[in-house]
Amino acid sequence: FLRLLEAQLQEQRREHEEEIEALRNQVDIMQEEMEKQQQAFLQTLQLSPEVQVEFGLQQEITRLTNENLDLKELLEKSEKNEKKLKKQLKIYMKKVQDFEAFQATVPAERRQHERNMQVTVQRKEKDFQGMLEYYKEDEPLLIRNLIT
Repeated sequence: FLRLLEAQLQEQRREHEEEIEALRNQVDIMQEEMEKQQQAFLQTLQLSPEVQVEFGLQQEITRLTNENLDLKELLEKSEKNEKKLKKQLKIYMKKVQDFEAFQATVPAERRQHERNMQVTVQRKEKDFQGMLEYYKEDEPLLIRNLIT
């Protein structure tokens, strides 16, 4: 039991050391970036006021350009998604129309007959054995009712 605990403790210690090393690397990278920014800032301060304004404008233009590109990418993704959803909607609308057309072609008597058969099948829970008489055109309906 102690060996298991010791092994777990060593594993945790190793994981923590790896995390510390990764964090130290991040801190080093951030310090280097901060030093670069400080140097750029000091260089900017040494420039004349007109050049400082121009430099600031260039940085703002660069930032806005990058932001604009990101927004264009997001817009393209949204447009692709919209097209995909419109295609799906057309497919579903077609299926609904086909189903409605099918329902319209089925005579009212047959639909009533289907309802009666469903009700009858649902109400009867006895186990029947024997012959069954049906019309040939009712075969798909009969098979569907038998399955359900």
